[in-house]
Amino acid sequence: MGTAKSAALFKKAETLIPGGVNSPVRAFKSVGAKPLFFKRAKGSKIYDVDGNAYIDYIGSWGPMALGHSDPKVVAAIKKMVDKGTSFGASSELEVELAEMVVDAFKTIDMVRFVNSGTEATMSAIRLARAFTKRDKIIKFEGCYHGHADSLLVKAGSGAATLGVPSSPGVPADVAKGTYNATYNDLASVKKILDKDGKKVACVIVEGLPGNMGVVKPKAGFLEGLRVLTKQHKVLLIMDEVMSGFRLCYGGAQDFYNIKPDLTCLGKVIGGGLPVGAFGGKAKIMEMLAPNGPVYQAGTLSGNPLAMTAGIETLKGLKKKGVYEKLTATTEKLCAGIEEIAKEQEIPVQVHREGGMFTVFFSEKKIKKFKDVTNCDMDRFAKYFQKMLSGGIFLPPSQYEANFVSLSHSDADIKKTLQVVEKVFKSL
Repeated sequence: MGTAKSAALFKKAETLIPGGVNSPVRAFKSVGAKPLFFKRAKGSKIYDVDGNAYIDYIGSWGPMALGHSDPKVVAAIKKMVDKGTSFGASSELEVELAEMVVDAFKTIDMVRFVNSGTEATMSAIRLARAFTKRDKIIKFEGCYHGHADSLLVKAGSGAATLGVPSSPGVPADVAKGTYNATYNDLASVKKILDKDGKKVACVIVEGLPGNMGVVKPKAGFLEGLRVLTKQHKVLLIMDEVMSGFRLCYGGAQDFYNIKPDLTCLGKVIGGGLPVGAFGGKAKIMEMLAPNGPVYQAGTLSGNPLAMTAGIETLKGLKKKGVYEKLTATTEKLCAGIEEIAKEQEIPVQVHREGGMFTVFFSEKKIKKFKDVTNCDMDRFAKYFQKMLSGGIFLPPSQYEANFVSLSHSDADIKKTLQVVEKVFKSL
């Protein structure tokens, strides 16, 4: 597989764009490779500028649940383009998509559209602080909620220690407003709340973590988190930017039967175009301007093209049997990988839920972020490179989820498993 055009583009991009990419994970640095540049995508396939085809398990990091360039989504976008690309004013499309989101999520009475997941989480936290009249927040190590200052924070020296910046440019004073707890460990949350609960505005958690790979909540964790937050009058924010409409139509909260106070969405509700959203009960959401004092705004929020793509995508996902098919396809692939790994004596932990999965190169079970950091990263890098050479496009990081779409066929799964078998034999 020749990739000369991608190599030339990357060389040029490095002189124009920091690192040659517009999002760090695209750089392929953690897997010791150079990024590919893509020209088009259709169904389960993505095609690079050199003409190579790959079975795609990134799916634009989740939005392409129907598959790339779904005919109905594309047709609707094309039709909308002729009417206008941006109004800077309200449109009927915003109301239609908002109604679909409210109908899908039992915990959402009202929703505000933004342009990215980062905007959604940042705004939801601001709203939580205003509603509770408290300043501090709790997040979990390994859960990523965008690149807002208060969320780019790593753990301090103890479970109840205030956070420290995980990126230059984040003020230490801002980081001190964020506590880090351990995912799947209720005791770590209780310790913080027992000590400083009256200062904590919210706890934010991914519906299904996908930013340290797919790490499922253990039995009772989310339920216990809901109980603790209620006891301390702390808002629970569920970040479903990745998991929303991925596990079932009502998101991870419906799948796990949890009722957060605020929900953050993105990815799927834009059908591949830039969209984010946050929503919750009316008594909280009514605090947003122009009705209330909490300011949040965006020139391109509710963009008609993005709303159109989101509406058509959700229509496709609401059809009968969709999630059963996504789950069955994912299960078939993951079960095949586990069988091959066992035959080849390759130690892996294969996590899956709905249309999401991760192959962890580890002998030990994965329950929290620290477990992920102890995976065999060198072996993963070799796995990634060899799978790519075999025509399988995977997330270039052990810390990221893989995504299956409705366009992935039995033939795609069969070919993927054939490549996996060949790759595992070489590891």
